[in-house]
Amino acid sequence: MGSHSWGSLWSGIPMVGIPMIEGPHGQGCPYGQGVGGPEFGSSPQLGVRAVSGPHGREQPFPTPGAVHGPGAVVKEWFQKINKKEEIISWRMDGNVPSDRACGHRQPGDRVGVGRAGGSPAPGAPTLDCSSFAGVAQPWPRAQQWLSEDEDLQLMLQGSLLRKVTSRRAKERRFRLQEDGVTVVSERRFGRAPSKQSFSVAHITAVHRGHHSEGLRRYGRAIPEQHCFTIAFEGGRRNLDLGARDEDVALSWVRGLRTLRGRLRGMSQRERLEHWIHGMLQRADRDKDNRMCFQEVQIMLRMANIHMDNAYTHQLFEECDHSGDGRLEDRELEDFCRRLLRRPELEELFGRYSGEDCVLSAEELRDFLQDQGEEGTLQQACAIICAHELNEKARQQDLMTLDGFTMYLLSPAGDILNQEHTQVHQDMSQPLCHYFISSSHNTYLTRNQIGGTSSTEAYVRALMMGCRCVELDCWEGPDGEPIISHGHTFTSKILFRDVIEAIRDYAFKRSPYPVILSLENHCGVKQQATMAQHMKAILGDMLLTQPLEGQDPSVLPSPEQLKGKVLVKGKKLPELQPEPCGVTSILDEEEEEETEEEDRLQAKDASHVAPELSAMVVYCQATPFPGLAQALQHPRPYEMSSFSERKARKLIKEAGPAFMRYTSRQLSRVYPLGLKMTSSNYNPQEMWNAGCQLVALNFQTPGYEMDLNTGRFLGNGGCGYVLKPQFLRSPHSGSPRPLVLRIRVITAQQLPKLNREKLSSIVDPFVRVEIYGVTADCSKQQTAYRSNNGFNPRWEETLTFQLQVPELALVRFVVEDHDSTSCNDFVGQFTLPLGSMREGYRHIHLLSKDGASLSPATLFVHVTCRCP
Repeated sequence: MGSHSWGSLWSGIPMVGIPMIEGPHGQGCPYGQGVGGPEFGSSPQLGVRAVSGPHGREQPFPTPGAVHGPGAVVKEWFQKINKKEEIISWRMDGNVPSDRACGHRQPGDRVGVGRAGGSPAPGAPTLDCSSFAGVAQPWPRAQQWLSEDEDLQLMLQGSLLRKVTSRRAKERRFRLQEDGVTVVSERRFGRAPSKQSFSVAHITAVHRGHHSEGLRRYGRAIPEQHCFTIAFEGGRRNLDLGARDEDVALSWVRGLRTLRGRLRGMSQRERLEHWIHGMLQRADRDKDNRMCFQEVQIMLRMANIHMDNAYTHQLFEECDHSGDGRLEDRELEDFCRRLLRRPELEELFGRYSGEDCVLSAEELRDFLQDQGEEGTLQQACAIICAHELNEKARQQDLMTLDGFTMYLLSPAGDILNQEHTQVHQDMSQPLCHYFISSSHNTYLTRNQIGGTSSTEAYVRALMMGCRCVELDCWEGPDGEPIISHGHTFTSKILFRDVIEAIRDYAFKRSPYPVILSLENHCGVKQQATMAQHMKAILGDMLLTQPLEGQDPSVLPSPEQLKGKVLVKGKKLPELQPEPCGVTSILDEEEEEETEEEDRLQAKDASHVAPELSAMVVYCQATPFPGLAQALQHPRPYEMSSFSERKARKLIKEAGPAFMRYTSRQLSRVYPLGLKMTSSNYNPQEMWNAGCQLVALNFQTPGYEMDLNTGRFLGNGGCGYVLKPQFLRSPHSGSPRPLVLRIRVITAQQLPKLNREKLSSIVDPFVRVEIYGVTADCSKQQTAYRSNNGFNPRWEETLTFQLQVPELALVRFVVEDHDSTSCNDFVGQFTLPLGSMREGYRHIHLLSKDGASLSPATLFVHVTCRCP
């Protein structure tokens, strides 16, 4: 094994964790694979050799005589193995013709794959034949494709790159690790090394040149061709880098893009293999590509598994076929395979496959129909073709356990309805008929007292599907308006730079209109400058006139406004303009958030320049006139902003009337200005009342942002979600109640919370939370499972009664139980009930800031029924 690497080992580990035996040409596959018609097993040519003893001596092992059926063959072998514990592994006798050893198929014969008459016992031997070889086609070894790419070779060797920050450019050595996923950067302070890393899986984009605000501000001394920016998902800030020459920069940009492309195309199985590979690398302390018992224990703790030492040692010895106290090559494959077993999937598979342990297209169709899907024979064959890993089985329209596992782990087995990952709703209704993803204080990267303002925050929000961003505009030096949180220590950015960022990213994530919510504190002169910048930078994107032929009593639709930027701001009255060409109109939000003395000092900020007023068309910001007047004299082009406190009061005191108001006009809700930490409020209560623009602090993670992400997860993540019929037309029919049952079955590969402390292993439990109308809000949870973050099993059913399912969001939360303090967050996933699929489903968990926790998943069964 010394000449091998972990990459060549992990690429061959099958998903289903049962030991392997060898076929005539040395290939290993699971037990029972390739067993053909009834002739198999009765053939006198079938031979098996057993390898027994600590030093691997081969001893002949007689094959049973006349045995009928594939199950009987393996059953007899099973019985003999149980009696002869010294037998370690099997392989077919090399002089047996492969077509006979594999059970040559006859028309109408079934192919047995997996088990004989039930789930295999842990450690059960396996049978394979070379002509039906391989549970899975192994994912291309990391070393192969890394060595074939010159850019990746340079990244593996490492490069000196300057990390550009506001303080100074620091040179560090960046190097891609052999796993093809992790990039490590190193520097030294005297003798003390400093090492940081990031995963390519968390990169959202790689840009060349002075693309980012950071490089434009602080990287001017580095030639533009030498610079590039790495953008990450979640809350991690951009990484701005400068190389010593253009070729190195170009290699890193191309290489990172290549790696991202490969990772996007990986299946869940391949992601799991990467995860295993990382565990092996980190646990192999002496880097000899072999694992002693102590290193195996380290690996188990890294993988969030607590095993009794005696059981671990027994498992280690069972897999240590060479008896040298170290696991290598096939021995380690054997060990990992046992860990990766999914008994719950084996049981589910066996329920439909029967004794021959393979799914026919007809049996798969039955499973699909039980899932609540429109299962047809044609659809079943298409699924087998797409997900079955064994070519022989695929050709015969048969599905093995591995193929079934791959199907359930693929997007087709995801809890999120994959049709909803595309725009599927009617986008031709008035704007006021949609929930619209909206951001508050969009410019902030942290809190509103001393946080940093950045154009990156706008880019991040827009790439998350946000369709309404806020710009707090203040007087700036040299006649240039700035964006900042007034009268605080937050940093300042140029209004012009923000508009450029919006131009570049407004429609990358979604083609539907973006609303610029202006909170204007500038004087008339700089307001005119703002108008000039928007007109010059946005060009035809900027909507400055009502759409031709549009009914003035009805707002246009998102479809009509595709690719357009709308300005929400104060509008000069058309009939009575003030003599000076400006007028005084205080915005509702400014009234509530600005102290009286500040308004007096910034009196000129309450005036509107005609140039800016002309850009406000469909989103005219006006103080709320009261429900009675608003309902009696509706003005669809006007919209009011409400603090969360005022919105709650209106909902509590006049809920039905407020819902009628929001069915006709746009409304915006924002957090209280007193929230110094930029915390959020529960947006669900505002959506319940039909409020369209429920603005949240996107930079602040928490359950509130999880709900916002979940609300806009459907409809292709375009930032517009059609409101339920009863919120668009208050006199429509009533919602139909539902009973939701969720059976929480298992979890897989939950992340380790404290990586520095090996003995720290999570005690996970799952909580399911329902957010909707008050009567539907509910939380239920499972019991916790001690010391098992690797494959905990619950098998607990949680039941919820829902009166208004159209508004319900379902949030799955995994936490680490702690009896002495608050439970620690592990992962979550939130989605609308209407986008949740019934049946057996996997849930791919996200971190607190929304980043993927792959390969961490939950496995559940969902049913929705009318009471």
